[in-house]
Amino acid sequence: MTTAVAAPFRFFSLQVVRTRRLGPSLARVTFAGPDLRAFHSDGQDQSLSLFLPHPGQAEPAVPVELGDGWWQGWRELPDDVRAVMRSYTLRALRRDGDGHTAEIDIDFVLHGVEPGSPVQAGPAARWAAHAAPGDRVLLLGPAVADNRAIRFRPPEDTDLVVIWGDETAVPAACAVVESLPAGTRARVWLRCRTPRTCRTSTPSRTPRSPGWSGMPAAAPRRRWPRSGTPGSRPPSTPTSGSPASRGA
Repeated sequence: MTTAVAAPFRFFSLQVVRTRRLGPSLARVTFAGPDLRAFHSDGQDQSLSLFLPHPGQAEPAVPVELGDGWWQGWRELPDDVRAVMRSYTLRALRRDGDGHTAEIDIDFVLHGVEPGSPVQAGPAARWAAHAAPGDRVLLLGPAVADNRAIRFRPPEDTDLVVIWGDETAVPAACAVVESLPAGTRARVWLRCRTPRTCRTSTPSRTPRSPGWSGMPAAAPRRRWPRSGTPGSRPPSTPTSGSPASRGA
């Protein structure tokens, strides 16, 4: 049962409808569900918080029935029960004939899932590598199109955009380039494990001039705190007074 929405962010109960490999280390997962009718976003670098189940769970464990207390309740769940939370960028959304959101795409970098990889795969990469139609997830996302989880807001007179990033930045970079007004120049450098990964996920018909850089895996990088750990509150979190809703 879905409750009324009165805040910029809310929970959406979704299911996988299809998956597609964009390259050796990048997968696109498409989600749908009745809750998406209330999903609104202006795109670009829209940040989302995705909750995933552990192996053997039918759905992610998030105590949304606690309303505003869901965050504390989620943190208090046992490690092997508490849903895995990770931050992702909305890659694309598609609307139905009435203008309601019908599907959304999220791209996952699959670090460490290949046999013999020197990198250990994280729970989100493992989940995405085996995702199948019908798999259930919970999404914390926008119910208002113009929201604070969209951070790319260039001045109106911007005539050149420069973007650099690794594979994890590919979805945001592509969505930003696709949103640029006609005539805006773009220079984009994306460091991917293979050029194919970048080219199969970047806009194919665009007047801009993106550049791709396919490089081998880099040396070990400094480890920063990972989003989705029990101590890091997601950027798109219902504020006090906003109901957290549960989908059917």
